[in-house]
Amino acid sequence: MRRSRLAYLPFVFPLLAFAEFLTFVSVAHAIGFGWAILVLAVSSLAGLALLRREGIRGWRAFQEASRAGRPPGAGVSNSLIGLFGALLLAIPGFVTGVAGLLLLVPPGRTLARRGVERLAERRLGGAATSDLFGPRKVRVHQSGPVTVVVDDAPPPPRPAAGAIEGEIVR
Repeated sequence: MRRSRLAYLPFVFPLLAFAEFLTFVSVAHAIGFGWAILVLAVSSLAGLALLRREGIRGWRAFQEASRAGRPPGAGVSNSLIGLFGALLLAIPGFVTGVAGLLLLVPPGRTLARRGVERLAERRLGGAATSDLFGPRKVRVHQSGPVTVVVDDAPPPPRPAAGAIEGEIVR
């Protein structure tokens, strides 16, 4: 029987608290207790301000996509990842603060968004993912039975013999 990942949460939170404590002690030893408290306070206030901004941005992205008739997934997932990063930044702690900052900078946000799209595709299937995030790029090779390969990378410069390239659109 497969064990749910939620079963591990009671172990994760105490480990996170212990890691935060060790990190705080190390930083306080390096820069001083007062400065460490000041850095935590400033990062928490910045996280709270970013929570509001990212929430409003996500709502506007959803409304815009709905009005234009586009799939809302890409813009909304990008904003939700920013919202989660702001939430991590708002939680007092250096480990969660660094994780939040990584989700707020564009390269980290892009990697997380791609991960969310892959997870959605595994859990929901290709049709539902296409409705959420737009058409997927695929290559179909005709050698025996038809094989469909989902590929987000740009196609190779020359298609192989017997290959049909294109996008799946409703």
